[in-house]
Amino acid sequence: MAWFTDRQCFLLAVVFYGLSTVYSVFLWRKGFRRDEWLNYLLIAGGVALHTVAMFKRGMTLHSCPVNNLYEATTFLLWALGVACLVYSLLPRFKFLAAFSAPVLFTVGIFALMPSLDPPHGPKPEFSGALRSLHAATSLQSYGAFGLAAVAAGMFLMQRHDLKVHKLRALLSLLPSIQRLGLITFRLVAVGFVLLTIGLIAGAQLPRPAGDRYISDPKVLWSALIWLAYLESLVAYKFFGRTSRRFAGMVIVLFVFLLLTFWITNLYSAMHQQ
Repeated sequence: MAWFTDRQCFLLAVVFYGLSTVYSVFLWRKGFRRDEWLNYLLIAGGVALHTVAMFKRGMTLHSCPVNNLYEATTFLLWALGVACLVYSLLPRFKFLAAFSAPVLFTVGIFALMPSLDPPHGPKPEFSGALRSLHAATSLQSYGAFGLAAVAAGMFLMQRHDLKVHKLRALLSLLPSIQRLGLITFRLVAVGFVLLTIGLIAGAQLPRPAGDRYISDPKVLWSALIWLAYLESLVAYKFFGRTSRRFAGMVIVLFVFLLLTFWITNLYSAMHQQ
């Protein structure tokens, strides 16, 4: 891979995600009645190329590659891909890749927009380990939220099939509806904890004199995301929110996260230094 640039490696990764998406359509049409490893291998190939791309960019910058929208988005996508591979190894979760592939491919296409990766100016002033902790935990939390949205989609699909007495629900290799509900809740909880750590670490980073941490648009957006997921967890666990409404909210929140993530980065002075 030495003869490929980091962006070319990422482009190849997106191609693998696209092939996985096409194959996923076949699996959906067959009702997940086949224990198929090909889709997993396609995702694994994409994640391997994605890892090489990030490693090359990081070696060029000599820091964690999260200095612009392209790098932040690809880091988020990589976290989602790795989490997908890990969970897909668990019994009855092999077809998680079939639901994750469209997310990986769609966000990957978005990340390839040239405007998201302008030439680097002066490096951000944030330093070493604390900045890496802030970036890594925040972006990994988005990956966990993404997987939670995938699991929530699987939950709603199973619930619909059972409600209308479709044979596909009985023959499907998807996990049970109870297990999908539990996995969705746990993934949201993990993402919430990671986002909390990221926000706390970010508050400790050095800032220009007079700049308030909480007044930055990206920080306000992150706090809104944090509160929304907290409300969903508390309402579901302690106030009787139904599993269907919880799953729907998890999907809505992640779609909102994807649609607004880049906008808040553009208007954040702290993240444009």
